[in-house]
Amino acid sequence: MSALHVITGAGPVGRTVATQLAHAGHHVRLLTRSGSGPRHENIERRAVDVHDESALRAAVDGATAVYHCAHAAYSAAAWATALPAMEQAVLRAAADSVVVFPESLYSYSEPSRPMTEDSPRAATGGKRGMRTELLRARQASATPTVSVVASDFFGPHVHTAHAGDRMVGAVLAGRTVRVMGSADQPHSFTYVPDYAGAMVAAAARPQVWGSVLHAPTGPALTQRQLVHALAEAAGVPATVRTLPSWVLRAGALVPGSLRELAEMLYQFEQPFVLDSRRSEELLGLAPTPLTQAVRETVAWWRTEQPNATGRR
Repeated sequence: MSALHVITGAGPVGRTVATQLAHAGHHVRLLTRSGSGPRHENIERRAVDVHDESALRAAVDGATAVYHCAHAAYSAAAWATALPAMEQAVLRAAADSVVVFPESLYSYSEPSRPMTEDSPRAATGGKRGMRTELLRARQASATPTVSVVASDFFGPHVHTAHAGDRMVGAVLAGRTVRVMGSADQPHSFTYVPDYAGAMVAAAARPQVWGSVLHAPTGPALTQRQLVHALAEAAGVPATVRTLPSWVLRAGALVPGSLRELAEMLYQFEQPFVLDSRRSEELLGLAPTPLTQAVRETVAWWRTEQPNATGRR
């Protein structure tokens, strides 16, 4: 019998983990509130709210690994309200399984230096401090865990992200791409299939449980370089403009999406580099070459978004 792998959430990371495991022949149980998600003969979709611990416990019973990819609205208030309780419910329910968490770079407290697995993760306040607290709670749990960190990601199924609608969608629609901070500072971008592959590999290696790993991530690019790589893959021209930081900082005075984005401006105004070399060695993985990653990204957008032809 194939191993049972349980995934919470069917966003770009959760659905990619699910399809990779399903294609490898594993029994996948995908939990969402609506019972939605990708269709595959090896994917069992269940309508389960992770806050319902009784249903959650039944759904993860007998699982080899649980991948907690469900999340909350992108705001510090929503994270503080929802995420700690959600994670603790999963950790309690999955006491006999390893729980794999996708993680961001928000907790890293010296982000101007290349961030390695040993870099300090002690950021405070807002969304950054919330990620620090979540990592500490996982480390304190009796349930085995492993957290896999990625930088801003791109790829198939990625919409709401810096390199999602605002970048790929704009390129294919022939619109000017407007980026935060500087268009010419080095910034790491992680390809979602590489992110998912690292989570699957980490679950299968007990020797890395209890640690924080980095998803395989290629050499840092500037936002301008990524836009032009996507445009080249699409066979279209591209124009990049910078959204002035003062606009975001002014908008941060009023509660809303601009405040949430302004908190992350530091990532785009200075070098923001993820070093994944040690984790790649531990997991036996390497990042997908950029030319392949952008080609596959553009192909997905053109298949799934028929109006995003990128032809002028």
